[in-house]
Amino acid sequence: MTYPRVDFLYLNEEDMIKAGVKDMASCVEAMEEMFKLMKVGDYRMGGANGNSHGCMVSFPESSPFPNMPVDGPDRRFMAMPAYLGGKFDMAGMKWYGSNVENKKKGLPRSILMLTLNDKDTGAPVAYMSANLLSAYRTGAVPGVGIKYFSKEDSRVIGIIGPGVMNKTALAAAMAVREKIDTVKIKGSRPDSPSTLAFVKYIKEEFPQITNIDVVDSEEDAVRGADIICIATASPTGDPSTYPYVKEEWIKPGAMFCCPTAARFDEDFVEHRARMVADNVMLYEAWEEEMDYPAYHTIPIPAVNVEDQIVKGTMKKSQLVDLGDVLLGRAPVHEKEDEIVIYSIGGMPVEDVAWGTICYRNALKKGIGTKLNLWKEPELA
Repeated sequence: MTYPRVDFLYLNEEDMIKAGVKDMASCVEAMEEMFKLMKVGDYRMGGANGNSHGCMVSFPESSPFPNMPVDGPDRRFMAMPAYLGGKFDMAGMKWYGSNVENKKKGLPRSILMLTLNDKDTGAPVAYMSANLLSAYRTGAVPGVGIKYFSKEDSRVIGIIGPGVMNKTALAAAMAVREKIDTVKIKGSRPDSPSTLAFVKYIKEEFPQITNIDVVDSEEDAVRGADIICIATASPTGDPSTYPYVKEEWIKPGAMFCCPTAARFDEDFVEHRARMVADNVMLYEAWEEEMDYPAYHTIPIPAVNVEDQIVKGTMKKSQLVDLGDVLLGRAPVHEKEDEIVIYSIGGMPVEDVAWGTICYRNALKKGIGTKLNLWKEPELA
């Protein structure tokens, strides 16, 4: 870039597809590299602790102002800034608005955009559609865990919550565990639109899967599964309503991917499960930022572990950081056939990582629209 002129690349969703945003195998590799950089400290996110998920604008239950939005399911705006070093060496921010009512208009619940910025000047280098980007990086993070913690001969995956998050989690699982041939699906109903759409997705995207079993209960989805992905739209506040898994249902050596609400028996969590987090400091930040018990607000299992650490029933050493495993500082497994519960929080460094690779692919391929911010700034 030749300053003071500032140009940036705009990438719409079609451009992002051409730039490889749906290349799940590459996305898993990018997330693995990102976690290694995070572990050595070559990153920053928001907040004084540098590990904040982001800054959210929420709305009141009622308002005297007629034009102000009011609270509702997933009704919010959110800014998620980050810097990631290493080969990425990029700053950026994902910004989105979310509203369940969008579905009535044929829109996704959340509409996301990512801005990438030069780390020194702050000038934009790219502005891109981020719904697919966010979905694929969200799936690729479970993919890293599945690559390390699931058995190499895994064949059966249980899906609790057949939505977008589990579609990309399945794609990531297929990228790292090619022997998977059976998917068990637990939705709100066997004939729900999301369940039927998930079955259709499997048939179209993964013809090598020969057994698709739509089941009636969480127990049916868990029993016999090597990998279980739980991603449901559960209301928060009362942990007794979170999707529940009983220890006796779980196959020895199975692993769970938990990017949303999930509940396990406390005795199992405290004494027999191996609890792994994508970034322990993210959960420590949530514990600082949320009212105790934070698990009532952020329903991810690692948040419950942080609550137990505060309460004194668990030790910090019982929550393993994925980065320590990737760098060889902690063993992949501590014992044979241990059950791993892998918590996934979602972080803006993931968007910056995958967005940077897609942006650079677009530059190489001549994809996107070049836009001008200014030739010379009016005020400088």
